Amino acid sequence: MGFRPKGLLVAALAATVATGLLARSGFSWEELNVIDQRWPQAQKTTTGLRYVVQQEGHGDRPKPGDSVSVLYRGLFFDGSSFDESLDRTHPFTFRLGRGQIIEGWEEGISLMRVGEKRILIVPYDLAYGSRGQPPRIPRQTSLVFEVEVLAIEPNPVPPPAATAR
Repeated sequence: MGFRPKGLLVAALAATVATGLLARSGFSWEELNVIDQRWPQAQKTTTGLRYVVQQEGHGDRPKPGDSVSVLYRGLFFDGSSFDESLDRTHPFTFRLGRGQIIEGWEEGISLMRVGEKRILIVPYDLAYGSRGQPPRIPRQTSLVFEVEVLAIEPNPVPPPAATAR
């Protein structure tokens, strides 16, 4: 039986897939190391978003179309801030599920309740993607957000259509 490089390559690839080393996370190895060191308790969703619950909230979670008001601070992995809205009298307000925020927020905030505080650790593909948002956010940049949900206003239900007589 001779040496078969192709067979060895297939076996190595199968072992890599089986151990999950090729699983999509959107984070670089360096970022994963930072996450493991700073937030070892971070939970992970199926999309790769990671989060840490700092304070539990109460009530229902927001649904698509609901208006959500939050306080937040956006950070790079080095800890420097790139954006924030921390004034309780003027929170950042948006409609969930309408494409007004990045995908990582759509997912992370849909898991939160009023009064809840979380750290959202967003891989670049759920943030601003491979293009970034120059000049403030470089391409392929994963981001960290400290978020507090202040209010959730349900999407107003339109009145039923009048029927013709």
